[in-house]
Amino acid sequence: MSSVKVAVRVRPFNNRETSRDCKCIIEMAGYTTSITNPKLPPNVKDATKSFNFDYSYWSQNPSDPNFASQTMVYRDIGEEMLQHAFEGYNVCIFAYGQTGAGKSYTMMGRQEEEGQEGIIPLICKDLFHRIRSTTSDELQYSVEVSYMEIYCERVRDLLNPKNKGNLRVREHPLLGPYVEDLSKLAVTTYQNIHDLIDEGNKARTVAATNMNETSSRSHAVFTIFFTQKRLDEMTQLTTEKVSKISLVDLAGSERADSTGAKGTRLKEGANINKSLTTLGKVISGLAEMSASKKKKKGDFIPYRDSVLTWLLRENLGGNSKTAMIAAISPADINYDETLSTLRYADRAKQIVCKAIVNEDANAKLIRELKEEIQRLRDLLKAEGIVVQEGDDGVKMLKDGDEKPNIPSSMIAEEAVDQLQASEKLIAELNETWEEKLKRTEEIRIQREAVFAEMGVAVKEDGDTVGVFSPQKTPHLVNLNEDPFMSECLIYYIKEGVTRVGSAESKITQDIRLCGSYIQREHCRFENSNGVVTLIPIKGALCYVNGRELTDPIVLKTGSRVILGKNHVFRFNHPEQVRERREHKNKIEVTAENIKEITTKPEKSSPAETPINNEYVDWNFAQIELLEKQGIDLKQDMKLKLNALEEQFKKDKETADQIFEEQRKNYEARIDALQKQVEEQSMTMSMYSSYTPDDFVQEEDIFVNPLFDAECNWTDKEYQLVLTTCRKWKYHQFTSLRDDLWGNAVFLKEANAISVELKKKVQFQFTLLTDTLYSPLPLDFLADDDDIDRPFPRTYVAIEVLDTKNGATHYWTLDKLKQRLELMREMYQNEAEISPTSPDFNIEAITGGDPFYDRFPWFRLIGRAFIYLSNLMYPVPLIHKVSIVNEKGDVKGYLRVAIQAVSEDETSDNSCGVRQFAKISFNDKDLLGRLSGKKNTDIIERIVTGKSSNKGDEIEADGDSGHGDSSISSEIKDEELPTHLLISKDFTFRVTLLQAVGVPDEYADIFCQFNFLHRHDDAFSTEPVKNCGKGTPVGFYHVQNITVPVTKSFIEYIKTQPIVFEVFGHYQKHPLHNDAKQDSTFIRQPPRRMLPPSIPISLPVRSPKFGVLPSLCTSHIHAKYDLLVWFEICELGPDGDYVPCVVDHSEDLPCRGLFMLHQGLQRRIRITVVHETAPELRWKEIRELVVGRIRNIPQSEDDDTDNSVLSLGLFPGEYLEIPGEDRCMFRFEAAWDSSLHNSVLLNRISTGGEHIFMTISAYLELENCGCPAIITKDLSMV
Repeated sequence: MSSVKVAVRVRPFNNRETSRDCKCIIEMAGYTTSITNPKLPPNVKDATKSFNFDYSYWSQNPSDPNFASQTMVYRDIGEEMLQHAFEGYNVCIFAYGQTGAGKSYTMMGRQEEEGQEGIIPLICKDLFHRIRSTTSDELQYSVEVSYMEIYCERVRDLLNPKNKGNLRVREHPLLGPYVEDLSKLAVTTYQNIHDLIDEGNKARTVAATNMNETSSRSHAVFTIFFTQKRLDEMTQLTTEKVSKISLVDLAGSERADSTGAKGTRLKEGANINKSLTTLGKVISGLAEMSASKKKKKGDFIPYRDSVLTWLLRENLGGNSKTAMIAAISPADINYDETLSTLRYADRAKQIVCKAIVNEDANAKLIRELKEEIQRLRDLLKAEGIVVQEGDDGVKMLKDGDEKPNIPSSMIAEEAVDQLQASEKLIAELNETWEEKLKRTEEIRIQREAVFAEMGVAVKEDGDTVGVFSPQKTPHLVNLNEDPFMSECLIYYIKEGVTRVGSAESKITQDIRLCGSYIQREHCRFENSNGVVTLIPIKGALCYVNGRELTDPIVLKTGSRVILGKNHVFRFNHPEQVRERREHKNKIEVTAENIKEITTKPEKSSPAETPINNEYVDWNFAQIELLEKQGIDLKQDMKLKLNALEEQFKKDKETADQIFEEQRKNYEARIDALQKQVEEQSMTMSMYSSYTPDDFVQEEDIFVNPLFDAECNWTDKEYQLVLTTCRKWKYHQFTSLRDDLWGNAVFLKEANAISVELKKKVQFQFTLLTDTLYSPLPLDFLADDDDIDRPFPRTYVAIEVLDTKNGATHYWTLDKLKQRLELMREMYQNEAEISPTSPDFNIEAITGGDPFYDRFPWFRLIGRAFIYLSNLMYPVPLIHKVSIVNEKGDVKGYLRVAIQAVSEDETSDNSCGVRQFAKISFNDKDLLGRLSGKKNTDIIERIVTGKSSNKGDEIEADGDSGHGDSSISSEIKDEELPTHLLISKDFTFRVTLLQAVGVPDEYADIFCQFNFLHRHDDAFSTEPVKNCGKGTPVGFYHVQNITVPVTKSFIEYIKTQPIVFEVFGHYQKHPLHNDAKQDSTFIRQPPRRMLPPSIPISLPVRSPKFGVLPSLCTSHIHAKYDLLVWFEICELGPDGDYVPCVVDHSEDLPCRGLFMLHQGLQRRIRITVVHETAPELRWKEIRELVVGRIRNIPQSEDDDTDNSVLSLGLFPGEYLEIPGEDRCMFRFEAAWDSSLHNSVLLNRISTGGEHIFMTISAYLELENCGCPAIITKDLSMV
């Protein structure tokens, strides 16, 4: 076993990259190839990626001392693979890379230049050199070649003109995948192979031009079949070694967006990408299989998904020595394609092939093929088809008829097809070498005839078709988008008239072209005395040097001729070139003349050739055509962009109109809902602070005293306020829309990365508003400018659902973007690291997880609000208020006492006062609230232990104006009660008594309370253990607060509440010990959603046993679950008792309704099923009692029931069912319903009436003193 040899070769900059001043991003050191990301700073960790390969060839700069030439590449790869071929192994070399990366140059090279030959010419040349040097009487060699092209999943033979259609790819159980009818031509010299490659390229070029494609859009496979025959002198036996050398030139791997492909070219790219994608899947699958070292059941290699991988199956991970050459570009503009190629090669390096020597393959193959043919003949004979062998292949005769008939079954058709394929293969294997040479010569003559018929030039001697330059005759040379397909075809312009047209013309055309824009008679060339004139036919598309022809024109050597849309040529006239060269030698050109010529090239005639013909290629001709036709690509692109912008504006205006209508509808609905919620919230808040004595009448509950303080606006003021409110809402909704649309892409990316990295986290948009019960998180605290808003501001937030830890967090949009950067880095580090990278270090990339947040040890259970209005009167109140969480669920109740404290109590600390605080309200806050501006108060708070210290005071900010209502007039001193005098100290006490009904999932409970304007400073209790099970949590915390009476204080206790917040330690916290046990609380559905309960009646009293005695002990020895079937069987026409039909429904009281027939004999059958146990053994059925006949589900359990009937029993039996390990006991009893003497059973039931009865079975158990009783209520109709 050996792994695939992988080499990487970087080419020099091309003209396009040089004109753009591209930078080199490839570095090679030894076997390591490094690529630098041009979009990242050089000092970033991920800016450079490195890969190790078997060979790294630096061919970027020919002047570099480490430059890798064609000879060096062949010496490392080609010679090794050729040696494997001589040893008898199959060999494969394939090149991969984007178009223009140098694949074809590496594989084919430039054969007309010395030292520029590629791997294919050099390996063929070296093959025949070694054959000549080692051939002897004992060792003989034979070589055959085939050349095919795979384009859009279709296979085309490039060497045989008869195979014009697409060849069929088949799979033989002995040979594996192969191409049916693909020509294999015998060759004896290197020149033969050279000519065949040239002819194949010509056929490929002609077909490509006719189909408007290029070689970069197709795969080419050149295969050499190399046979060695060795004669053993001692045994006089001949052994054979057959090697197959597959040389593959893959299509370009560039992306569609980088090439600008559209239409048909885009579809071609899709088919090619399908082949390359499948090849990538195959390579990845083989690499993973090689890494695991043992095949798993789930491993599947998708060879059959494309023709390319199907044919290369043996070369990829099979019986082959394989080498891959990855061709890459050094330019920074091709970074993505180059990185993809390097990753492709990195995966291929891990593939392990199992090559074996192909020795004596033909003898074994011929024998097995003969056996298969005989098997197929026998199969056809069994179908009644007599098969005879003729000159034209297989001939079928049925039942002795003379006329062939079509097989009558699909099996026969498949057998005939397989038989024909096998006979073709055995005929090919039995063909002698002389017959192969003769067939090769016949195909060559046919090929030359086809080229000559198309007008393609052959050498004057007519022996072969090759790449040459005629010395005297003017001619046309083809130009192609692919440089390796340019100048492959030469068309002579003979003396006189040369006609050009399609093959469908009635008049024979000298040069035949194909295509939708080629007319039957397109144009003609007139060659008179060395002067060639192009005469276009009316309506034909003919261009010379970019100008469309309507009149004849004299051609000069180097002129660019375009016929139709796809056929591009360069006109060459050897005599004119010779005359120009001789004329140039006679003229002495000074330095000034040279400078003038080089600086003013635009003065030359458009019909003349540039000084250097090498620069006249396909791109030159196409750009010239566009310029002369007046097509400005930049202007055309600008017009298209303007049209797209206009269309976008129209679509945006339409969308805005629709959105405006929807916004108005939603605003109206939101206004109504918001008004309703505010009224309910305000009413419930006031109701929670009142005592039962405050509600004298029922309607007083719905009276809100806050409404008395509303301002009486005029109509003008009302309209002004309404306009302002609407304008504010408009801006609010616009900002929400922009936030949602602008950040949707980040949310989608975060969810995608979470799924890829298998994080149990989901992200979704949510809207947060600051309310009393759901305050905003710290990250969403409002700015100072948002304090005076008439409504709370709505924020767009990200709800983070952490399903792993069972928690929910809220992120701001900025936090999402920051975390997304870390998520991208984590994803990139995990996805892009190559296991063969020399600097691979998993330790360097590990860090914090951006998907999760830290969890607070204590979690907010809920909030409660208590108003201080009772302090206006010296009346103590004990409030029981609901603890409501942010979702509106009640999590318990809080008992708090609010009372005023007299001066005597204030000085007495014996009552257990723990804390004392002094708070001052500033009167300026009252004026600030009336003016709508924010002001600050000063709060002085003193916290002591068991004794108060009035000397330690801390000043803090005061009320910030978050009141729910405003006052209508100034507060006057004479209106104040006697205990609340301005500038006098007033002390009141807040006592936290108990918390009731707090869920037991919260352990340590504590409560803190504060005024609305002071969120930072709060009065807190000590944590108290929550025992659960309804036990109240006792705080018994007392807090005395002294306040200098001001108008601000009076206003606060009249209109504002105190906030109580209850916290608890969440026992399911990830750090808690109980978190290891995953206990999920499932909320039961309401009782009305449950099905009706099954009525359970007492057993029917047995006439034999009477009343059974009660158990004398509650000790349970054993407990078993029984499954009991009740069946009512009726006598059928055949004399058997058949169970009647039961209507099953969850809505029925007994879950089932027996459908009985009137006047038939019946039996009741009972089957008891339970787990097998030695203690549970049924001894005897003592009695089966039926009674309590009624038409309602409920049973009265009346002891005086006259309908009780003891049924006649049949012996019980144990059932034995194969495969059933449970114990099944069945017994029956005869039931005559008329013996009950019940009118309900003796007549037909009326519509909708159901009859109920109770059945009790008394069964005797072994080792049990009392019988077991099974009771069930049955319903019937």
